[in-house]
Amino acid sequence: MHKRVMDPEVPEDLIIVMERMIRYVRRSATAGGLSSAASFVLARLSSEGPQRLTELARAEGVSQPNMTQLVTRLERAGLVRRIADRSDGRGVLVEVTDTGLEIFRQRRAERAQALHQLIEELTEPEQHAVKVALPALARAIQDRQPRS
Repeated sequence: MHKRVMDPEVPEDLIIVMERMIRYVRRSATAGGLSSAASFVLARLSSEGPQRLTELARAEGVSQPNMTQLVTRLERAGLVRRIADRSDGRGVLVEVTDTGLEIFRQRRAERAQALHQLIEELTEPEQHAVKVALPALARAIQDRQPRS
C-alpha cells in the first residue's frame, strides 16, 4: 500500500495536514510540563485578563467541576491565583500570576520556534505561500468572531 500525496483541493486532506501540524507544534511546547488544557487556560487568562471559573469552563468547553480541578492544580503550581471580583463581592476571579505568564510566554516561544523550523525546511516558494496563507486564514477567522 502506498501513501497518497495530499491533494490541496480535498478539504479532508487539508484538515489532516493542519491537525498534524498543530499536534507537532503543541508537542514542542514543554515548559512547565503543562497539559494542553492548562496551557489554553493560561493563554486565555494572559490575553483576556481575570475570569470567573464559569467563564473559563464555558470558553474551554469543559464542565465547571473539571475547570475547578484544573484551576486548583494551576494554583498549587503558582501559575494562577483566585482574587475577589471587585464588581461582585461574592464572586471570585482567576488571574494568571507572573510565573504563569512566564511559562505561557516560554511555551509560545517554543511553539513559534517549532513552526519556524518547519517553515525553514520548505522551498522559497513554499515559504512564501505559507507566509501569505497563514495571515489570510487568521484574518478570515477573526472576521468570523463576534464583535464585543
